[in-house]
Amino acid sequence: MLTIWGRTNSINVQKVLCCCDEIGLPYTQIDAGMAFGINKTADYLAMNPNGLVPTMSDDGFILWESHAMMRYLCRSHDTDHLITPKDEKTFAKADQWIDWAHTTGWVPMRGLFWGMVRTPPEQRNHADIAASIEGCAKAFALVDQELSRHAYIAGDTFSFGDIPLALLAHRWFTIDIERPDMPHFQHWYEGIVARPGFAKHGSGPLS
Repeated sequence: MLTIWGRTNSINVQKVLCCCDEIGLPYTQIDAGMAFGINKTADYLAMNPNGLVPTMSDDGFILWESHAMMRYLCRSHDTDHLITPKDEKTFAKADQWIDWAHTTGWVPMRGLFWGMVRTPPEQRNHADIAASIEGCAKAFALVDQELSRHAYIAGDTFSFGDIPLALLAHRWFTIDIERPDMPHFQHWYEGIVARPGFAKHGSGPLS
């Protein structure tokens, strides 16, 4: 039995849930974090000493860090290679982009998301928001360029590498801001939105 702890409006939890649904892997999801609590309890900290979400138990095997979970689920459970490239070089490309999404894409997006979604309008720092928009535009221009070469981020087929980027894209295209034109990024995102796993976990209202 696969159990995942984490609130469903967390981008890191969404990555893991989308991954499970793309593979067709059954799981139990337990709300945790922020308003739901749980993540600071002794039992939870015994599993994940960081006190963050998500945390996963696969028949007692405990794992935290969303990208580590994605890699584990793909290698251990995606036996039909639905989102896991068979070719090691293509797998490495997908792996590269999920880490890029966290280390480069999420950095300016975090500022934009918190500034525009989780901060009341009267408390917003507009200079910081403008800097975050500029940072996002610079980062996503690289994605747009990559997607001009092939249909998906790691090649011609959808892979686990597309999931974190799609969740960033949802925030980028949903938040009410002025955006530069990125036709390849936009076209790719419109195709991702139609996928059942993303429609279920990644395309809802931001909160």
